Amino acid sequence: MGRAPCCEKMGLKKGPWTPEEDLILVSYIRRYGHGNWRALPKQAGLLRCGKSCRLRWTNYLRPDVKRGEFSKEEEEIIIHLHALLGNRQA
Repeated sequence: MGRAPCCEKMGLKKGPWTPEEDLILVSYIRRYGHGNWRALPKQAGLLRCGKSCRLRWTNYLRPDVKRGEFSKEEEEIIIHLHALLGNRQA
């Protein structure tokens, strides 16, 4: 007994995303939003699974994703919190 697969694996593209696919995904989300990730690839005309589209958007294409190094202020906050909390993960 397990979960149903998130998508049908037949005919789906794997590997690196192309700039054209990125553009299609960004254009679709700007126009319609990202309500249903499972249905989005088919509606947008992408040969990717919904999970792949969600991860691509969340980790790379969202306009508010910050790239680059930490600012001095962010670095100081991290050091301060590490001094308070140590290496605890939870």
